[in-house]
Amino acid sequence: MSRLPAIQTQAATGKARELLDAVQAKLNITPNMTRVMANSPAVLEGYLSFSGALASGALPPKLREKLALEVGELNSCQYCVSAHTAIGKMTGLTDAEIDGARSASSSSAKEAAALKFARELVAKQGRTTGGDIEAVRGAGFTDGEIAEIIAHVALNIFTNYFNNATEVEVDFPKIALRKSA
Repeated sequence: MSRLPAIQTQAATGKARELLDAVQAKLNITPNMTRVMANSPAVLEGYLSFSGALASGALPPKLREKLALEVGELNSCQYCVSAHTAIGKMTGLTDAEIDGARSASSSSAKEAAALKFARELVAKQGRTTGGDIEAVRGAGFTDGEIAEIIAHVALNIFTNYFNNATEVEVDFPKIALRKSA
């Protein structure tokens, strides 16, 4: 059970109700994470705005899901690994691609560079080296795409920390983590 209540859409009022209705309309589900975030409409709105802005960025959906899987695994967030496994499959990721992303590997050298960069960002708490940036740039990413990779890592760290701190109940098929928290 979550440490903060999961707000039921029917019981929500004001901005929280408006945001939860929008999530339901867009996804045809209202994930528990968003219902727990609705305890603070500012938190839910911030998450939805950041996520929505990045969704219209340059990085393709499959790579965005791979980044989420890698960061979720690194931060031992079962909710996020479970959610992004399901969402990743909806974007067309195979089981092998999902498995690889969780360990920063990909059959695509370019994607592998992005996943390795994401791993470095998490491990170094954002304090990457010039060599780290040059490696991902050398793999073919533009400066704008590198900025988006950093933003996706930050967004996923936020959701990982939120779900881990509040122990949001997993409402996707549960995926076991590879390491203990």
